Amino acid sequence: MPETGPREVNIHAGCVALGSKGVLLLGPSGAGKSDLMLRLIDGGAKLVADDRTILFTAKGVLRARAPSGIRGLMEVRGLGIVEVPARERVTIALAVQLGREGARLPEARFYRPPPPLETAALPPLVALDARHASAPAKIRMALLAFSKGLFRDTFHIK
Repeated sequence: MPETGPREVNIHAGCVALGSKGVLLLGPSGAGKSDLMLRLIDGGAKLVADDRTILFTAKGVLRARAPSGIRGLMEVRGLGIVEVPARERVTIALAVQLGREGARLPEARFYRPPPPLETAALPPLVALDARHASAPAKIRMALLAFSKGLFRDTFHIK
């Protein structure tokens, strides 16, 4: 008998919304997920989920939301648990693996959600070091470049 209930997976990740686009922040404890989210929120992003994120699909598109017990809450190191304005759910437009910075000119990579989730469109995946001051700007640039097809394989200096 086919499964009729929603498929979802609770993962260790953070998620913010930049406008209508969701950014999934992946990495081990201490990689800087919450600190980077705080900087993105300070720049106008909205919290979706801090520390734990529920991934699910809707019409073949990867989406995210917070577990109900932590919705609208964010752990801010040195301050504690703080209630912040949050989006209920968002479509994932970009996944960011935190840790070591990726190659200077990386090959295209895509985020594959854990089973049993299946998506028709895989979001792009980039690798960034959350400790760099430029990390929020790189995320905004990546969203713009991926959504508008601004990447170039070559360039010529004239």
